[in-house]
Amino acid sequence: MKQERVLNVSELAPPGPMEAILEAIETLTPGHYLRVLHNREPFPLYTILDEYGYRHCIRDGTDTLFEIFIWRKDDATAKEAIDTAMK
Repeated sequence: MKQERVLNVSELAPPGPMEAILEAIETLTPGHYLRVLHNREPFPLYTILDEYGYRHCIRDGTDTLFEIFIWRKDDATAKEAIDTAMK
């Protein structure tokens, strides 16, 4: 079973990306994470993620400028999968 859900928000106008990301993280189950493809770095999102109990990390994208990985704070399985995906 794939642990990654990919969400491409690169062509959405604000506030579409924020809305789509916040909706998508609510569906994450244990061991799963969200990989967001985005052409902007969504700085306001990071505070919200922390308040909602999520962590994130960022890397340069291949198809978009940024790839943002999001997982629940206490989900070590998802974090391990992200670490593997980022290699």
